[in-house]
Amino acid sequence: MKDLYLILGSNLGDRLVNLKLAIDLIISEIGAIELASGLYETEPWGNSNQEMFLNQVVKLRSTMVPADLLEKILMLEHKLGRMRNGAPNSARTIDIDILFYGNMVVKSESLIIPHPRLHLRKFVLIPLNEISPEFIHPVLGESIGHLLKVCPDKLDVRIYDPVLNSGYAL
Repeated sequence: MKDLYLILGSNLGDRLVNLKLAIDLIISEIGAIELASGLYETEPWGNSNQEMFLNQVVKLRSTMVPADLLEKILMLEHKLGRMRNGAPNSARTIDIDILFYGNMVVKSESLIIPHPRLHLRKFVLIPLNEISPEFIHPVLGESIGHLLKVCPDKLDVRIYDPVLNSGYAL
């Protein structure tokens, strides 16, 4: 069994419901979640002409080989209404990316692990740092905490509170 880190994101429809449904499917189709970060509302990376994202990082354990895991994730995204239009960094109901699979390094046409741009994105590093600040990136040889400190990303990433962000007065 290997430790597996995934990042989930949504910026179409009811983002909170989309993430909750994704978590339920991950638990039933891939495995029990051991750790989950808080929810973070983040500016869209790479295409600012869209709604804010909700993001969350989860850690679980899996025996699936990475290619099968990717196939399962793509199936879960499809079940949750993800429509791939070929445009990078576009709006989506759900996005599930593999960040790490233990200390494995995978490079194929369809899959690269660790995620090749995770060290450049605060929306990944902040929730990942919340649950695993000492994890060492197997390619870069640096901890998540250090990668966050030196991350060049300037986009806004803030903790999301569904009550405070709902627009309803208490």
